Amino acid sequence: MTSAEAGTLRRLAPPARRFLAHRKGVLVRLALWSLAESGQAFLVGHAVARSVDEGFLAGDPRRGLLWLGIALVAVLSGARVVRGVFAQLAGVTEPLRDGLVRRAVDRSMAGAARGGPGGTDRAAVSRLTNQVEIARDSFAGLVLTLRSFVFTAAGALLGLLSLHPALLVVVLPPLAAGLALFLVTLRPMAAAQRRALAADEALGDHAARARAALRDLAACGTGPGVERSGADLVADAAAAARTLAGWAAVRTAALGVAGHLPVLALLVAVEWLRGHGVSVGALLGAFTYLVQSLLPALHTLMTALGAAGSRLLVVLDRILGPEPEPEPEPEPEPEPGPSTVSAPAAAFTVDTAAVPALELRAVTLSYGVRAEPVLDALDLCVAPGEHLAVVGPSGIGKSTLTRLVAGTLAPSRGEVRVAGRPVTGRPAAELAALRVLVPQDAYVFSGTVGDNLAYLRTDASRAELDAAVGAFGLGPLVERLGGLDATVRPAELSPGERQLVALVRAYLSPAPLLLLDEATCHLDPASEARAEEALAGRAGTLVVVAHRLSSAVRADRTLVLDGVRAQCGTHAELLGRSPLYRDLTGHWNS
Repeated sequence: MTSAEAGTLRRLAPPARRFLAHRKGVLVRLALWSLAESGQAFLVGHAVARSVDEGFLAGDPRRGLLWLGIALVAVLSGARVVRGVFAQLAGVTEPLRDGLVRRAVDRSMAGAARGGPGGTDRAAVSRLTNQVEIARDSFAGLVLTLRSFVFTAAGALLGLLSLHPALLVVVLPPLAAGLALFLVTLRPMAAAQRRALAADEALGDHAARARAALRDLAACGTGPGVERSGADLVADAAAAARTLAGWAAVRTAALGVAGHLPVLALLVAVEWLRGHGVSVGALLGAFTYLVQSLLPALHTLMTALGAAGSRLLVVLDRILGPEPEPEPEPEPEPEPGPSTVSAPAAAFTVDTAAVPALELRAVTLSYGVRAEPVLDALDLCVAPGEHLAVVGPSGIGKSTLTRLVAGTLAPSRGEVRVAGRPVTGRPAAELAALRVLVPQDAYVFSGTVGDNLAYLRTDASRAELDAAVGAFGLGPLVERLGGLDATVRPAELSPGERQLVALVRAYLSPAPLLLLDEATCHLDPASEARAEEALAGRAGTLVVVAHRLSSAVRADRTLVLDGVRAQCGTHAELLGRSPLYRDLTGHWNS
């Protein structure tokens, strides 16, 4: 046993003792049924031996048939014993499952409340379903097999001893050798089981993340990369399963040795046993004990220890083990000084003593190893409170840029910082406090109007909600729906109305950076102007992927993306130096 496994056993021993101490009545009844099973095992072999020696070989077939009838009754009574055992087993296994489910839920909820590392505990799904069922089934199997082996083996060994002590001399050594060979496989089997469970959790976590981000994956074209990662995880899980299967094969070989060698040894030693006074009936009784009782019980025990035992230990350690240590808070980043904002063929300077609201440092993104970069070594610095518009042809990378800034997409090279803090790899809870991303397809959930508007700021007062509704001209819609306390049915709202709800939600958010990815495309020009004016007047920084030229004109500066070079400046400056911007202006005005 490894030191880790020994530590796991020490950690699980106290709760296991408390669990069993509360179920003494069930355990006593289970032991009584097991005593009946022990008596049954003793009686079957003994009756066979007596039927031969005292009945058929002694010329008294009636006596022989009587003993065989007793053996038959003992065998048939086994069904009643098994029924009684299973009836008591539920009183142990079902409370265990309920307790593990509660523990897994409490642990996951506590981690979510702490805002622990990595955001939501997606592995909780595996713990609540697959691992809890593994623990319950493994525990039930261990209770059944350990109980059966102890009482059946006691009855069978006592029967062998009662027939003739020499029988134990022949049977016990090969049994012990087979069991020892089997025990050698327990340690690597447990390690393989642990790796298989870890691979299962990793695959489940990846699937949950990918499922939650399907829209972003499709929009950003990152599906192939995620698919490759999933394929790697599937390959790891398959490799772990193959390793586990390999050790299972070794265990099966050990079972074969323990299951067949005692019978062969008894056959080889017949002449020796007869010379030491063992009768024919005793030999047949010994074979009965081996074939009907002892070897099946040993086979079941070894199977349970090799599979259910290692699985139970690993799963209980994952569900009942210590909570993961929270990651330490990162040290505050030093404030940068004056920064140069540039693209490969253009540069400009924003002189600010404050930490930039948004900073891109040589950011490059490619969807594939050999693919042309969507963004190539892009440098950008946006000051706090600034209003930046992003323009460019369709498919040039505008939405990609907003997802990089939002932290939902990682750059191939370079670094993205919001409020001086890197966003790549940051937990979702921390990202939510830094920025709000409003996509083109606005999300409205079934709930009250007020709950939808205050979703990102649940402590917003009624006066603040009313003021936000007025700033965006949302009053007629709220009135039509029945007020802030009325229930919203998303399907009954138009795309533009859903966008207005999402924009007010973002307006109320305490996040210092707002990212609008064509979030006003379904609004008429007047409503779009009113919404952008309200958002620009909000304390914080605004980055808008422009749907109309008017958005760029209203912005403090505009970033032009064209796939080859990026330029940033005011509307007037870009008209003078950016041919693409002049073309876009002509297109919008035509």
